[in-house]
Amino acid sequence: MSGDSIKPRGRGAVPAQQEGALPQGRTSTAEDIAAFVAKAQALSPHAPDARGRLIFALDATMSRQPTWDMACALQADMFRETAALGSLDIRLVYYRGLNECRTSGWISDSARLATLMSKIDCRGGDTQIGKVLSEARREAVASGVRAVVFVGDAMEEKVDELCAKAGELGMLKVPVFLFQEGHDAVAEQAFREIARLTGGAWCRFDPGAAAQLRELLRAAAAYAAGGREALLKLAKSASGAAKLIGQMR
Repeated sequence: MSGDSIKPRGRGAVPAQQEGALPQGRTSTAEDIAAFVAKAQALSPHAPDARGRLIFALDATMSRQPTWDMACALQADMFRETAALGSLDIRLVYYRGLNECRTSGWISDSARLATLMSKIDCRGGDTQIGKVLSEARREAVASGVRAVVFVGDAMEEKVDELCAKAGELGMLKVPVFLFQEGHDAVAEQAFREIARLTGGAWCRFDPGAAAQLRELLRAAAAYAAGGREALLKLAKSASGAAKLIGQMR
C-alpha cells in the first residue's frame, strides 16, 4: 500500500489469514514450529533490529479542526525525536463524517506524513474510536505495532465495547496513549480506562496548547522507537515523557 494513499476501513472487513500461520489438519513438525517462531520473532516490534511502528490516530470531526491543524505542524517532532533512538514508521488513522474511517500505509518520513495530513479536512460526525482500536489490533497481529497514539476530545460509543477491544491490545502488549483536548468527563472516563487496560497512559492538553501536545507526541514517539528505556531517558528532561511513564504499568 502506498504511504500517500488512504484506504477506508469499514465495519465488516475481515482480516486476511496471517502469513506464516501453521497449517491445520496435521501434527506440526519441529521444522514447522521453528519456522513459526522465526516468523513471529521477525514480526515482533520489540525485536532488537525491528523498526518502531506507531499508529497515529486522530479524531477529524468538525470540533477537531484547530487541533488537526496543530497536529499537522507538530507531527514532524515525532520523527525528529526518534533520530537518535532508532527508526520509526507511522500509520495514520483518522475518522470523520458519516461512518468514514481511513488508514494510510506505513510512512517513514515526516514530509510524506505532513503532505498526507494537509490534504485532509475535518467534517462533522460521531466518534469511531472502536474502529481505531480494531485497526490497531489487526495491524499488531499482522506485522507488529509498538504503540498507538490517539488525539481526540469526545467519546460517543459504548464504553464496554471499547474496553473489550482495549483489553485485546493489552494482551498483545500494545499500549495506547490517549491525549484528550478539553474537559469532557465522559471522554475522560473512557480514555483513562482504555489506557489502563492497554498499559498505556492518558493525558489532557488545553485547546490550542501546542507546547503540551508537542511534548506528549515526542514522548510517545520515543517509546515507539526505543521502548521503555528510551522513554525513561527522555523523562529525565521532558515533562511529557514523565507523565506517560508515571502511568504505564
